[in-house]
Amino acid sequence: MESTSSANPATEGEIGILQRRKIEAAIIAPIYEGMVREIGEARAQAILDEAISKAAIDAGKSFAAKTEGGANLLTFQALQSLWTKDDALQVEIVRADATHFDYNVKRCRYAEAYREMGLGKIGHLLSCNRDGVFCQGYNPDIKLKRTQTLMQGADHCDFRYTYEPGGDKP
Repeated sequence: MESTSSANPATEGEIGILQRRKIEAAIIAPIYEGMVREIGEARAQAILDEAISKAAIDAGKSFAAKTEGGANLLTFQALQSLWTKDDALQVEIVRADATHFDYNVKRCRYAEAYREMGLGKIGHLLSCNRDGVFCQGYNPDIKLKRTQTLMQGADHCDFRYTYEPGGDKP
């Protein structure tokens, strides 16, 4: 994906997400290892998943608050430059419009970084699981359907975002 204009207030002054995730992972790793020793792997992963999901929702809310013109799928697409910054992802766009944002990730440096750090086993918790819940904070009418990830061994990630205003209402 191409980077968007630096005039976007929602992304101005933000470091790339890859750099942010590496910093976070370096802090989380020893905490996670300590939790595994004290309470076991399953419980440690559940706690990590809950905490990171909450952080992702809060981040979505923060970006939405800074987004001029409202948080929708088009403004969401403009944020993607943060996730692709520093050649973090090699992406093939399938469809990008006001109601669909479909793309495949062919290379993921997030997955590579976590494996290099010895955190491949929890990489999905550190990054992948954030993707859908970020939308809950940014705009709950944006939904992600993804059936596979590079992080968990697939040959690509299949991101399929849809925007359905009022989609949760009966």
